[in-house]
Amino acid sequence: MPREGKAISDLMINEQIRDKEVRLIGENGEMLGVMSSREAQRLADEAGLDLVKIAPTATPPVCKIVDYGKYKYEQLRKEKEARKKQKVIEIKEIRLSPNIDTNDLNTKVNAARKFLSKGDRVKITLRFRGREMAHMNNSKHILDDIAESLSDIAVVEKAPKVEGRSMTMFLAEKK
Repeated sequence: MPREGKAISDLMINEQIRDKEVRLIGENGEMLGVMSSREAQRLADEAGLDLVKIAPTATPPVCKIVDYGKYKYEQLRKEKEARKKQKVIEIKEIRLSPNIDTNDLNTKVNAARKFLSKGDRVKITLRFRGREMAHMNNSKHILDDIAESLSDIAVVEKAPKVEGRSMTMFLAEKK
């Protein structure tokens, strides 16, 4: 569970902090100023709490007086919440052939519309086989028609491009 490149278990606490000077934050979030790490440890011991280095890269490093177990629990909970709120964008692929009929094309367009409305990106692939390879340029209009019919909810993220035996185009939802 990395947090800004550092796992919670990698945080230094109490005697592990060897810095000469640290910037100390009290248990209620008030700034106590810059002091020696021994002095900061003494204040933490008096409060019956732990001294935790929360910003090791700062100069001087920032330490906070907290209950380490509770702090660790809070951080894990925050990370879990952040993961819940993430939306994974998938790429859905729709495959066509150059001699597709109008009704079949409409069915594929409706499928693409459904994917786009869910927030996914759509990759439309026009596959060429055999003699169809000779007429690749004449088939670009199919992808253009799809982009035109979905222009109300989608934008062309990557224009039609020939890759080997297929022509691909990426669509994404309009924001």
